[in-house]
Amino acid sequence: MVRRYDAGMAEVTIREAQVEDIPLILEHRRSMFRDMGRDDEEAHRRMRISAEGFLREAMPRGRYRGWLAETGDGRVVAGAGITIVDWPGSPDDPAPRRAWVQNVYTEPEYRRTGLARRLMEAVIEWCREDGFVSVSLHASVFGRALYEQLGFRPTNEMRLWLRGK
Repeated sequence: MVRRYDAGMAEVTIREAQVEDIPLILEHRRSMFRDMGRDDEEAHRRMRISAEGFLREAMPRGRYRGWLAETGDGRVVAGAGITIVDWPGSPDDPAPRRAWVQNVYTEPEYRRTGLARRLMEAVIEWCREDGFVSVSLHASVFGRALYEQLGFRPTNEMRLWLRGK
């Protein structure tokens, strides 16, 4: 799926991510966490190693899919991804898998141009076409309004930190 949009400053193409795009996905992931106030360089280094290993295994197997917004000169300015995880099913959705949106990020100068919405629409469309009943994500304060506009609602998820946060 390749789609072209006007992002205010330039025409942008949304395309599916490839294994060769992993360094870009990792940089967006790091920038996303930095924008949320997580500045620990050692934690970022460990995350990068873990995330790179995950992506190199998951992308060829179809367990991670990504979409990137690219300008005419080849600069990737935004991205979003979906991780498909094994799941035992539930009464609401007996399928043995779940979809989790991850790595939604837009470069600062391209924010508020509709790119995150376009990327999320591509993710949601792909999930519908692939037969998912629902899709989940963890929302930052920056993205919450967009996700709510797209129909995402809070759930009853809880978390216990087993090591210091």
